[in-house]
Amino acid sequence: MGLQISIRESADVTILDLRGRATIGVDSDLLSGQLEDLVASGVRKLLLNLADVTQLDSSGISAVTGTHVSLARQGGTLKLLRPRGRVRTVLRVIRLLDIIPAFEDETQALASFRPQGYSARP
Repeated sequence: MGLQISIRESADVTILDLRGRATIGVDSDLLSGQLEDLVASGVRKLLLNLADVTQLDSSGISAVTGTHVSLARQGGTLKLLRPRGRVRTVLRVIRLLDIIPAFEDETQALASFRPQGYSARP
């Protein structure tokens, strides 16, 4: 299965739900293009949901790391949600999980984008 991307928002965080393979060729080009477009349009808080990504190669990793660097330079943040199986193994082996925060729970991931000491009031 090729890569499918759906985009949703939670407050000021843009969430990309990825499904399939982010590998060299059309799939990684789609991912790179989508990430570049979001950053160019002013998105500064980005959460990549990797729960349904089955494969991630060097070109997919390049798209993620490039976006992480680009956002960091602009005061933004990229975080990962639910990397699984081989994808998690690859991210751990190349030590990307030491650089880009990863979460298993979406609520915790979203909360991590808020300033420390912030509490929502009803």
